[in-house]
Amino acid sequence: MSGSLQLALSEKSGVALLDETNIDAFLTPEPGASAHALLFFGGDPAQRSETHDVAIIFPQLVKAFAGRLRAAIIAPAAEKALEGRFSVCVYPSLVVTYGGETLGVLPKVYDWSEYLSRIEALLQLQAAPPKEPRVRITFTEGETSS
Repeated sequence: MSGSLQLALSEKSGVALLDETNIDAFLTPEPGASAHALLFFGGDPAQRSETHDVAIIFPQLVKAFAGRLRAAIIAPAAEKALEGRFSVCVYPSLVVTYGGETLGVLPKVYDWSEYLSRIEALLQLQAAPPKEPRVRITFTEGETSS
């Protein structure tokens, strides 16, 4: 194993290393495969000590949810380009998707039981929850907008 933590993790665990050129193909599941995916955005391990912790937990989560989700690691060079698409604001983060839609982001490190319960809840979703507007304007009878 050589190179970055993410590359080494990909090689050791046999999990795909994704970038902008192959992420869409990965998110389109083969027939019979789960449409849910778990994506690992690691960030720079030299700047974020939690990246090492999540790198240890990630393969264990893949095993715990085997057959229920597909897993991939986002290549460090592609993280900035893909973070907005998957609502990643903090590194490291694990992202649960359904098809190409982000269902949830788990930033930093959690207890094992918290990972299990949060991912389980996200796997129950078939699509991203609808986004509510921050401001809702309602009119009562007789009012009009100007």
